[in-house]
Amino acid sequence: MGLDDRDALQTLRAAVGADGVIGRFYARWFATDMSARDLFPPDLTRQRAAFAEALDWLLAEMIAQRAEEPVAFMAQLGRDHRKYGVTSAHYDALHQALLSTLRDQLADSWDARIAEATSDFVQLVVGVMRGAANAEQGPPYVDGTVIEHIRATRDVSVIRLQLDRQLPYHPGQYVTVQVPQWPRRWRYLSPSIPSDSSGAIEFHIRSVSGGMVSPAIVGETRPGDRWRLSNPHGGLHIDRTDGDVLLVAGGTGLAPLRALISDLCLYADNPRVHLFFGGRYPCDLYDLPTLWEIASMNPWLSVTPVSEYATDPPWAVEYPDHRPPRGLHVRQTGRLPDVVTGYGSWGDRQILICGSPDMVTATKAALIAKGAPPERIQHDPLA
Repeated sequence: MGLDDRDALQTLRAAVGADGVIGRFYARWFATDMSARDLFPPDLTRQRAAFAEALDWLLAEMIAQRAEEPVAFMAQLGRDHRKYGVTSAHYDALHQALLSTLRDQLADSWDARIAEATSDFVQLVVGVMRGAANAEQGPPYVDGTVIEHIRATRDVSVIRLQLDRQLPYHPGQYVTVQVPQWPRRWRYLSPSIPSDSSGAIEFHIRSVSGGMVSPAIVGETRPGDRWRLSNPHGGLHIDRTDGDVLLVAGGTGLAPLRALISDLCLYADNPRVHLFFGGRYPCDLYDLPTLWEIASMNPWLSVTPVSEYATDPPWAVEYPDHRPPRGLHVRQTGRLPDVVTGYGSWGDRQILICGSPDMVTATKAALIAKGAPPERIQHDPLA
């Protein structure tokens, strides 16, 4: 029965989630193909956790007999892994290592049914990824040069690059980025401007306490640095024919929403768009001057700044004035989910939320509790 055998897939899912299984898989893979180890950063903790999460989700979808989204996900993984330099030989070794590791883990329950389900699942994962990678004809990445680094706040930087060629992406999508300070550690970043034919691109990055890559970007990036960007992901979008829009941005989650707003500026007729832009302190609302300038020239856009605290800390005296020009929305004080839902349910809007996972989760829950239809709410994956 293979992938139709839900009981066998459930057993396989439990094996994948067992302690140490994913670690043993990587050890076996690298032992049989030492070149595969060079594809990954020295610390594999995050990689192992991400792979375990992906396999668990794929098996859950297979058990529920939902194949369309998992196949699309695996195909995207295959296309995206081209940036690492993955070859067909790597896929051969991965296939054998994963199958052998799962067989060893399931030794006590291994029979014809478990064997067939395990073999079919591994073949599906590796086969779809390999096929998608082989079918892709374009280059796997594009390089670019940092031309400007603006310290917008104490922990937020605006980085502008000139790419060697245009990177096609839709406004609202995100890309994976590798910086020279941390080779082989790719991080997801959202462009804050639409794709530009000249190769110009801009990112907003917050230095995350305890992180490795974002503090290096904010603290060490210099003009002339060479970055590498992979192909785009994500599906955040605004349908100009589907009614008015609510945008909720927390911190640098503003970037993809600003790209969508900039794209709308190309059109004469747009739905009404209300953006709530939130931060901890007023000084964290780093891009308000740009947003206010756009709003002053586009009557379909309204911008409401929100900060959890009413005043700035002492170290923020040198940051730009966050008070709005006359006629624009004044800043609100409070938690972003509370302020947004204080205006109503927004149930008649297209709703897009961007920011930290905690902020997105809290805002989405607050909107749904207020009456907003879940199917009208968009956000990027939280993990």
